[in-house]
Amino acid sequence: MSMQPKVNEKETAREKLIVALDVSSAKEAANLVSTLRDRIGMFKVGSQLFTSTGPQVVRDIVSAGQRVFLDLKFHDIPNTVAAAGVEATRLGVSIFNVHAAGGKEMMRFTAEAVSREAETTGITRPAIIAVTVLTSIDAATLAQTGLPSIPEDQVRRLTLLARESGLDGVVASPQEIELIRSLAPEKDFLVVTPGIRASDSDRHDQRRIMNPRQAIAAGADYLVVGRPIIGAADPEQAAEEVLEQIMMGLKERRM
Repeated sequence: MSMQPKVNEKETAREKLIVALDVSSAKEAANLVSTLRDRIGMFKVGSQLFTSTGPQVVRDIVSAGQRVFLDLKFHDIPNTVAAAGVEATRLGVSIFNVHAAGGKEMMRFTAEAVSREAETTGITRPAIIAVTVLTSIDAATLAQTGLPSIPEDQVRRLTLLARESGLDGVVASPQEIELIRSLAPEKDFLVVTPGIRASDSDRHDQRRIMNPRQAIAAGADYLVVGRPIIGAADPEQAAEEVLEQIMMGLKERRM
């Protein structure tokens, strides 16, 4: 007879799971939040939902007592991105991201502006993480943009740049987790990992993927999971299956 996992193990796993609300309406998002709120630690609001509904959907999720990862990948001149970061802070998000390719000045300006806003207003400062190389990008795609390198080399370069700029972590494919941990061993330097799939057959447009157990065992702090959960016939059951894999990954990490 198998023993039930300890409550703290399940809670730890839950906090590491971010569900991507990759839907087109506030109603769809609200239904998913209501369904999954007790099973996951955070919801991601990305470009599709934010463009469709505007910032109110973020306010609604935060007002419901849930945490939000605002995934808009800000990339512009330093003052513009810093101003956007301040607005994200005012929305009450827990994490937001910028493109590391925007450079050190852009990232540093943003981190400083967000810290000032949080200190002045008493709002909890969100974690700011930098996008390194999207999980849909491979060496051929990098070459198309004039970067004659493999994804790992670009991730290495941009991770170090984000760390030097005072950011709180990076977004990277699961295949680069161990590399990032070697470059930034600090426990508070976050690795947020999309490209999580239950199986290789479920890759869609993603190229550099892993399953949840592998990604957590490799050292990811948060996993971002979208279609395998929100596209499932039973999203609650799908979330539970991901949590089981996360718990297995945590056990492997401790060994």
